[in-house]
Amino acid sequence: MRSIFQNILSMDALVIKVMKFAQRLVDADRASLFLVDSKNKQLYARIWDVGVHNSDDSADMDEKFNINANVSTLKEIRFPLGSGIAGQVAVTGKVVNITDAYCDPRFNRNIDQLTGYHTKSILCMPIFIRDEVIGVVQMVNKHSGKFTKEDEEAFEMFAVYCGLALHHSQLYDKIANSEQKYRVALDILSYHNTCTEDEVEQFSKQGKPNIMPGIDEYYFDVFSLDDFEKARHAIYMFKDLFGAIKFNNNSLIRFTLTVKKNYRRIPYHNWTHGFSVANSVFCIIKHSPNLFTTNEALAMYVGSLCHDLDHRGKNNKFMLETESPLAAIYSTSTMEHHHFNQTVTILQQKGHNIFSKLTSSEYKQVLDNIKHCILATDLAMFFLNKTTLNELVTEDQFSWSNHEHRLLLKALTMTGSDLSASAKPWNLQMKTVRVIFEEFYEQGDAERDSGRIPNSMMDRRQPDQQAASQVGFLTGICVPCYSLLYRLIPTTKPLLDQCEANLKRWIEINEEVVKSKEEQFRQDKEQSLRREEEDRVSESSGGGGENNDSKEYSTAKTKVSGSREEKINQKDIDKATRKDNITNPTNTSGEISAGGGDELEDNSDKSSQNKHNYEHSSLTKNC
Repeated sequence: MRSIFQNILSMDALVIKVMKFAQRLVDADRASLFLVDSKNKQLYARIWDVGVHNSDDSADMDEKFNINANVSTLKEIRFPLGSGIAGQVAVTGKVVNITDAYCDPRFNRNIDQLTGYHTKSILCMPIFIRDEVIGVVQMVNKHSGKFTKEDEEAFEMFAVYCGLALHHSQLYDKIANSEQKYRVALDILSYHNTCTEDEVEQFSKQGKPNIMPGIDEYYFDVFSLDDFEKARHAIYMFKDLFGAIKFNNNSLIRFTLTVKKNYRRIPYHNWTHGFSVANSVFCIIKHSPNLFTTNEALAMYVGSLCHDLDHRGKNNKFMLETESPLAAIYSTSTMEHHHFNQTVTILQQKGHNIFSKLTSSEYKQVLDNIKHCILATDLAMFFLNKTTLNELVTEDQFSWSNHEHRLLLKALTMTGSDLSASAKPWNLQMKTVRVIFEEFYEQGDAERDSGRIPNSMMDRRQPDQQAASQVGFLTGICVPCYSLLYRLIPTTKPLLDQCEANLKRWIEINEEVVKSKEEQFRQDKEQSLRREEEDRVSESSGGGGENNDSKEYSTAKTKVSGSREEKINQKDIDKATRKDNITNPTNTSGEISAGGGDELEDNSDKSSQNKHNYEHSSLTKNC
């Protein structure tokens, strides 16, 4: 029996094994196994009427029973549940042991008449899974007479294991079928998501690009290049760092163009962002030559170019909360694992393996490093890395010869490159912030559509939160990142300097926003108190309805706007405008973006005057 369960088999192969073993168990001449089709209320079989020649040698059962020997195979036979002996057993779930088939009215003689076979005894047994009949095994003509009670008991025990085997075989068939569908889908996807040979040829004819001035400087303007030029410059940076001898030029072109194609057209996490991060890694490596090994630098550059492949414009938290299929596959660092998987998929496409000239050990090393670098772009990883590195640097324990320390530094370098938009000149910083928040707002819209309330950073109804979010983000993440990176790689100081300069600008903008909100809050409170006073005067004058004496009402109104106004409780106004009612949020969310944290007061119901004040102090005018 063990041989049945040693390997997971296709359904047909398992059915033959089951029937042959069952025949040997009860010494039957013929065997059939029918499966239940619950949906159509039928029994069916593609393989039936198995015969076997007994053997006394000790060879394995697979050798004794030639799988293809003595097996009647049809395209498929089907009959209704309840029809014939097997159909009755499927319906009742009861064992049937018939000593003389021709004396049983349920027996159908037509098969015997067609085949010339003479049926004598029959033992028919249901197969259960979770108390449900999934099949019926039928044994015909015991060689030594009739089927006994002992045969029934042995056969019943066998049927239990048979049910388990059939159940797992059905799952195996489903998995195998799904795998074939997956391969077909992957083939279609690969066709549409890889560059064409026409594109490769056209690209090759362009020759070396006219290199933009400053491509090797931290403040390079990535927005100055169109998507095609970004691809050309990406290849230029690759060759500038690693040469062209060990890398096939056409493979490099295919790989780069396909990477470009696999970035979705979303506001921020797109090809421009991927190129920008790769450019930052390029600058760090160029400004600090020999700091990283060739294979480390290769993994960092390729990893940065591919680090957000197929990003959907939604963060990991959203993927988990919406039970995305990706979250089911990758429970932690969901999108980052997907980005790495997409990178490997592209490398596996025909003509795309840029590492084909590396040795197997070099290939494995580079691929492991790429995975490490891409996963490091999950900000959840940054906080732990930063804490560990800070301790090492503070205690003067960091060692360039320590493998684990180098891994931490590579991760920090990837984080700094991923956040490099926060360390660009102010005009480039503002371009990036606009597209970041547009992507955030699209996620917020999706959250609201699904019945959830987005946080203020992702709520397009709260645009006045942008400056506060940036202050929190740069203060809590970017500046600490670049400060630590500068201590380890001093040539990255321009990143720290510009990030601190941008933070100063955001603080100034946020202060203006806060002042505007405080002033508006004070004005709203004053207006509210005036209305309350008017209502009290109106009530004390005999009512303020339409039937009031107009002269008396006018006099009361004049008193309110004059001497009575001076008696408004100034303490209430001061209390209403306290600054501690409005706080500057700090970012602890771990978004690779424009901050987050505590939410400011919701001002969606502001008056038109409030709207005027906010527009006066909007980000655009302050920038």
